[in-house]
Amino acid sequence: MNRQITVRVGHLVVALLIGVLGFVGGVAWQSATRQAAQQAAPRPVTPRADLTEAEKATIALFEQASPSVVYITSLTVQRDFFSWNVTEIPRGTGTGFVWDDDGHIITNFHVIQGANRALVTLADRTTWEASLVGTAPEKDLAVLRIEAPAERLRPIPVGTSSDLRVGQSVFAIGNPFGLDQSLTTGVISALGREIESVARIPIRDVIQTDAAINPGNSGGPLLDSAGRLIGVNTAIYSPSGAYAGIGFAIPVDVVNWVVPELIAYGRVRRPSLGIEFASAQVTRRLGIEGALVIHVEPRSAAARAGIRPTMRDRFGYLRLGDIVVAVDGQPVRSANDVILALERRNPGEVVNLTLLRDGDEVIVPVTLEAYR
Repeated sequence: MNRQITVRVGHLVVALLIGVLGFVGGVAWQSATRQAAQQAAPRPVTPRADLTEAEKATIALFEQASPSVVYITSLTVQRDFFSWNVTEIPRGTGTGFVWDDDGHIITNFHVIQGANRALVTLADRTTWEASLVGTAPEKDLAVLRIEAPAERLRPIPVGTSSDLRVGQSVFAIGNPFGLDQSLTTGVISALGREIESVARIPIRDVIQTDAAINPGNSGGPLLDSAGRLIGVNTAIYSPSGAYAGIGFAIPVDVVNWVVPELIAYGRVRRPSLGIEFASAQVTRRLGIEGALVIHVEPRSAAARAGIRPTMRDRFGYLRLGDIVVAVDGQPVRSANDVILALERRNPGEVVNLTLLRDGDEVIVPVTLEAYR
């Protein structure tokens, strides 16, 4: 009996001791917390000097140009495998910019390629259904149009790319990874680059920049320090698909002659020779440098000029046709070079084709006709 009382008293003492220690610890914790809170009070803000002139200029440029930049969402349809129901799903996103007060929006062709529908979100967060006006896959350009009132539209100021210099500052505004209205800065790293379009035709005189361009920036403007459009961001060079210090933009001088064609006709109207050229694989296999004529359209400009196509003779042997090696004295190495040499010519103009015929060079004048 005495032993049980002793055990109970011991338990009571231990409980009291634990309670006392808890109370003391709690008081100490509260005191330490109060002291820590007093010590962790916000530090006073150190005043700074005014923004630098360079910072002010960049802020002003963004505030001026960003209302011209739009967010593009391309949509496509998908059929459910089990129910066969058709639903509309996002296909991708990209960037564009306002071209004029009529609601024309410029972007890359690959941004809307394969889409059934596109939505354009303006800088004021309003979203508009877009109609497709025209495309130029060989230049990776497309024109959309929205029915927004003119007061909501801020056309971008257009500059020139003919006087650009390596080292000058450039600014890109776009929607990388869906993060809209993002500004990146850099310089022109190189000029006169060449990249391949989705149509497998080279785009020449492309601007190279180190301004960060990522997926979603495609179709957005590249601006000079005056806030003028000097290029359309179109591609990056990166093994990972993300920014790696090299981006490319279609020069604005190309944009400024392609876009009016797309608005007026839905495509770029090229003058035609009436010639079908061999593919690059065929010319490489034959060891030919130049554009090999495979077929000449009857009653075409080339037919009237007497240009000879490739054919088989009466014994079944392949007889190579004329090989175009120069246009107006400018050497060409492939059919793409001929296309690029003619893209700014007009129907009715005369070009002099230098042909390799039976081992000899001959110069044949050809009057260009409208594309058929």
